[in-house]
Amino acid sequence: MEFLNNFLPILLYIAGIVLLIVLIILGIKAIRILDNVEDLVDDVQNKVDELDGAVTVLTKAANSVAGIGSSVVMGITTAISKIFSKKMKEEDDIYE
Repeated sequence: MEFLNNFLPILLYIAGIVLLIVLIILGIKAIRILDNVEDLVDDVQNKVDELDGAVTVLTKAANSVAGIGSSVVMGITTAISKIFSKKMKEEDDIYE
């Protein structure tokens, strides 16, 4: 029994030391992985910033085309509406 009282604490100390070393190694690897991820995120952010200007230009162009299309449709609608309103007035004059 005295052997176990002396041996068990030594065994627990050795297991604790091994666990501490393993945790330190895992921590160092985690830090390296996070540094690589940070570099990757920075690279992606730079590329997104470069594309942001192009997207802005395309958005402005699309808005211009939509505005022109809207104006054309509004003009056609107004012209058709005037034509039909004149015909409706002529028909009303005939029936009166």
